[in-house]
Amino acid sequence: MNEIKLSVPDVHCDHCKSSIEGAVGNIDGVATANVLIEEHTVDVAYDGQERTFQRIVAAIEGQGYEVV
Repeated sequence: MNEIKLSVPDVHCDHCKSSIEGAVGNIDGVATANVLIEEHTVDVAYDGQERTFQRIVAAIEGQGYEVV
């Protein structure tokens, strides 16, 4: 299991948190997704496959947030 911390500067409220956690949490291969509003980050534990990582980024961006 790989763990990553993604910087998502536009995260600022509970709606952002719910939106991102829901989208990322529904991806096959993702064990956990946790948005830290104060840090503007998303912590994700996933199966380590490159395609899963790409899906995670696409899911966040699909909710309207930029991953930097």
